Amino acid sequence: MTQTLRKVAIVGSARIPFCRAYTGYENETNLSMLSTAIGGLAEKYGLKGQRIGEVMAGSVISHSKDFNLAREALLDAGLSPQTPGTTIQIACGTSLQAALTLGAKIATGEIDSGIAAGSDTVSDSPVVLGPKMQKRMIALSRARTTGEKLSVFKGFNFGEITPVAPSTQEPRTGLSMGEHCELMAKQWGISREAQDVLALRSHQNAAAAYDEGFHDDLIVPCAGIFKDNNVRPDTSLEKMATMKPAFDKKSGKGTLTAANSTPLTDGASSVLLASEEWARERGLPILGYLTMGAVSANDFAHGDGLLMAPTIAVSDLMRRSGLSFADIDLFELHEAFAAQVLCTLAAWEDPDYNRAVLGRDDPLGAVPVDKINVFGSSLAYGHPFAATGARILGMTAKMLNTLEKSRALISVCTAGGMGVAAIVEKAS
Repeated sequence: MTQTLRKVAIVGSARIPFCRAYTGYENETNLSMLSTAIGGLAEKYGLKGQRIGEVMAGSVISHSKDFNLAREALLDAGLSPQTPGTTIQIACGTSLQAALTLGAKIATGEIDSGIAAGSDTVSDSPVVLGPKMQKRMIALSRARTTGEKLSVFKGFNFGEITPVAPSTQEPRTGLSMGEHCELMAKQWGISREAQDVLALRSHQNAAAAYDEGFHDDLIVPCAGIFKDNNVRPDTSLEKMATMKPAFDKKSGKGTLTAANSTPLTDGASSVLLASEEWARERGLPILGYLTMGAVSANDFAHGDGLLMAPTIAVSDLMRRSGLSFADIDLFELHEAFAAQVLCTLAAWEDPDYNRAVLGRDDPLGAVPVDKINVFGSSLAYGHPFAATGARILGMTAKMLNTLEKSRALISVCTAGGMGVAAIVEKAS
């Protein structure tokens, strides 16, 4: 039986403002932020009380209490209890991967609509005790008599209650994402000055987007916050030059600083996807189509470059679609670090990398600067890990219409040496 695939329409998006960690959302949780974002989307498109095919969402930093975050959030947001919720996690690519998964279900007719979303809060990071104390607490919960309870603490010392601090280190290397990106910057010869220039441009573009009212219908207030608080319209290369290296602090050759790296951020975002028929029956707009996606991974533990996997995903997309960079009007490249973007751009131009890693006889080529993150990206808005993909997807769909462009490429690097990419096309 031959099945015709349906187009996957992007109806629109909603997100809460992104805040630097420990500022606006100190009293919020993944659930409260995600519920607000999805609730704002439901309010915007008249979905309160309505059954959606599926909500797929996740977070990277989560508590054990976050039981099926997606399901609980959609219920709190006011969607019909008949709406299923699935919680997923693929680090920084979580909500874009959710969109691709839901898109596949819509394309094959399994569902007619779906919401992809993500939430993360560093301000509400779980406090974890060491394994010895954890085992004592489990034993205590099982103890019945006073004697059994007291015996649980035999040999106890106060060092056991020292919390295990949250870490961004990769389990296989012991290095943080920033430390890995420093290695990439050195490998590809990316200068501090080039990183600062890219970061400054991100802030300037984001500030201009705010001034033009681009974000007015995309952002849902949360906890009394109405605007991202990391965008710095008044920053300058001179101010950035005063920042000390954030990761390589000893060699004298460190280039990544707080100014050209994303800050720890809290926030949540959501995107509504649907079949064309479902959207039109409800009189909802179609901003564009999610036409293709790819997920990739590399051997970062043995030198491939932790954040270089998106180069592979994008190459796969270009090969499968038959497109070249000349066919892309907008490049939305997640800015985990300015150096990551610059390493990616350099790799796509490098003949040796294209042959050895991407399996290409000819390089993918250069990307014009004026096509990259034209309304700013993560360096300016911030990066609540699981929320970033949905923010970028929602912005991209609107940008294609605002700027009257036809096609955009999205690329998101993730922890664990993976990358998620997608192609979005404007509705005709």
